[in-house]
This record gives sequence, structure tokens and C-alpha cells, in this order.
Amino acid sequence: MASIVLPRPFGINEFSNSSINTINTNSKKLRIRNETLTQIPGLDQLITFLLSYNIQLENARKTQSYCVGKPFRYNIPIPMMVALSKRATILFKNEPGLLRIQGTFYIFGDIHGQYSDLIRFLEKTGLPPSSNLVFLGDYVDRGNNSLEVVALLFALKIKYPNNVFLIRGNHECSSINKQYGFYDECIERYSDNKTDASKLWNIMNETLHQMPIALVINNSVFCVHGGISPHLKDLDDINKCTRGDTIPDDGLLCDLTWSDPKKHSNSSTNWIKNDRGVSYFFNEKALDEFMDSTGIQMVCRAHQSIKTGFQFFNKQKLITVFSAPNYCGTFGNDAAVMFLNENLEYSFIILKPKI
Repeated sequence: MASIVLPRPFGINEFSNSSINTINTNSKKLRIRNETLTQIPGLDQLITFLLSYNIQLENARKTQSYCVGKPFRYNIPIPMMVALSKRATILFKNEPGLLRIQGTFYIFGDIHGQYSDLIRFLEKTGLPPSSNLVFLGDYVDRGNNSLEVVALLFALKIKYPNNVFLIRGNHECSSINKQYGFYDECIERYSDNKTDASKLWNIMNETLHQMPIALVINNSVFCVHGGISPHLKDLDDINKCTRGDTIPDDGLLCDLTWSDPKKHSNSSTNWIKNDRGVSYFFNEKALDEFMDSTGIQMVCRAHQSIKTGFQFFNKQKLITVFSAPNYCGTFGNDAAVMFLNENLEYSFIILKPKI
């Protein structure tokens, strides 16, 4: 599909020319020379530029009628995406598989490349360091702007590592996002050099594969993309999961990113095969046993499109949050972000589909 591409912002060319971000096109992989840098030149400028997306989008639609109905995308240079990915990889590697964090947080569910809606939510939640943000995975695929989503979330993580926390969803996996849109978006957007576009996709997946897997907020709320697992006997088992590779077809990491809650009457087991073809459905009893054994008081997860944006399970012991309104442009659903304070009181910001 043809897209409208906004030129890179003033001064952004310094990124392409910086020795920190030089692409070595003769090697098998793109790389930056200094992978231990703590600052990225132009980071503040980049964040400001990325956050202006909806303003730029509206201006384009008002002044250029041919923009209507077409994807609207920023011209983000490959070296910039490489630098963001490399720095974010360092940060994720330095975090445990199970994060334990304290404070008040806004919790986002699936975004799926719906960048305009992400910006709409951030206008309501506020930005770091005034607000702490948790993202439960599935940043890419389906929507038209996975690159913008990744660029902004990586940039915010780099700028505010103690205020922004990202965990891995099932689409943060190269074997999945090669099929459902992210790979094709990279090839389309950098069509003048498809070899480098493919290498960039690999580099970004190296970063996505290193993301933490779950987190616990205020010692009480277990946050994960998918759900619980029959293999999860102790929360610290999550730190033993292998990171840096694709998600396997079974086992603990698979379940944490793929499983779903569902009432079922099979008296012989609390776990039945998931109709996704991967992992399990778990019932109320399985959830109760998990919470009793771990001391967790609430589970917050994403992974499922919800008509109202959020949904309770098992007497509000589990909450599903979904943050992509009118998912795929056809579902017509509302979207939600959950606000959680230190007293475990919660509320929701609801976003209606934009007409």
C-alpha cells in the first residue's frame, strides 16, 4: 500500500553522519561502533519529533487531500533505528527476566503498530518522568506504524530507564512478526535498500528478543503479556527462561506470552489446549492456585482484543487490558490503559475509535 512519508526533521542528518551510528554495510549485520554509549545524539529532538505525529498527520490531511486513507509515516533513518535498538538491547540485558518495581503506573496492553492511538493515550497519561509507564508487549505487527512505535518506546526507555518498562509479547518474536506485518513494513519503508532493511529488521528483533518477560508491581500485581503456566511453580523461575531467541512452541516462556484465561468445566484439569494452537487456556482454579502459591493479589495481562478495552476474570483477580482501538481498522472496539497506584487502587482511561 502506498504511504505518505514525512521528511526527517531539521538536524536529524547528524544522526546519519555520526561515527557512533555508522552502518557497516560490508558486514553481515549492521552495527554501531560504540555499543556502550549512554547517550544518543539528538535523542531529545527525536522524542519531540515522534510525539508530534498526530499534529503532523492532521496538517497533512488538511493540506494534502491525497493523504486521506493512506498510511502516514515518518522518514526515520536506518542508522537512527540501529542506534536506538543497540542501546535498548543493553538496557534490556541488564534487567532481569522478572522485573520487580514500586510506585504508581499506567499499564498499556497491545499497541500493534497503531501509533496515532499510542500518542492519544500518552496525551492522557502524561510522559516520564512525571508518569511511570508499563507496556505489556505486542508493539509491532497488524498496524501501519510499527517502526514509529518501536522508535518512541525505545527512545523513552533510553531517556527514562527507571520510569518506562517494556516486557515481551508473543509478537516480539521474529518467527511471528515476519508473518504479520513488521518485516513487510521494514522492506516497504526502506525499499531503496532492501538488504539493509532486512538487516535492520534482524537487529530490532535481537532487541525485542532480549526484553524482560514479566514484572511484579508493589510486590502484589503480576504483569505479563499472555498468562500463567503449569510450568510456573515459583516466580523466580521466570529469571531462568532463555532470552535472546525466538519463543518456543511450548514451555514456560511460551505460556507466559501465549496463554489465555477461560472458564471451562473440564473437571479433570485446570488447563486445556488453547484454540490458538499454542499454549493453554487456564481456568479460575488454576489462577487461584497460582495466586495462593505466589502471594500475588492481582494479575494484569494483555494479548486479547476486548470490546470494551478491559475485562475482568475470576472476580476481578485478573484484568485483561487492550490498548489498540478499532483493532486492525475493523473490530470497532474501545481501548484502555489501566492506572494503578501504590494502594492497588485502579482505574481505566478509555479511548474510543477515532472516526
